[in-house]
Amino acid sequence: MQVNEVMSRDVSIASPRQSIRDAARLMAEIDAGVVPVGENDRLVGVITDRDIAIRAVAEGKPPDTPIRDVMSAEVKYCFEDDDISDVARNMADIKLRRLPVVDGRKRLVGIISLGDIALAQGPDTAGEALCGISERAASTRSPWTDATRSCTEIRRRTADDGRPTTADG
Repeated sequence: MQVNEVMSRDVSIASPRQSIRDAARLMAEIDAGVVPVGENDRLVGVITDRDIAIRAVAEGKPPDTPIRDVMSAEVKYCFEDDDISDVARNMADIKLRRLPVVDGRKRLVGIISLGDIALAQGPDTAGEALCGISERAASTRSPWTDATRSCTEIRRRTADDGRPTTADG
């Protein structure tokens, strides 16, 4: 199954010149934790609720701070014709829960989230990705120990082809 079959196509885009207040309002309006940032028909970054909390609020920046000052400028993305399982593994490797989706000309066409993957592929593919994403947090915080054990168990029960096996192997 390809990304374009399950991604969210209705994507709102912010300008790097808009304020973080504008970004937060847009996130609230569309009920999302991430907004792509575009300029001159190009994806130049993404801003997340976490960017606003950590890079702006925690640093005492005012609400009229431009998005450009706190956005993540290194944009990770996938292509609309990529395989969902490959994208899920990549999301685990790069520790992201959402990815912008671009076409062959690298124009934004959507966003894919772990939720989209879970709905399309079931919990195993999304769960494996979430385990990979969570490993960083697990390695630095003791409350994640149980989650790390669960992820280890999921991997132990996974066959070479990535499909879960029965408890008997």
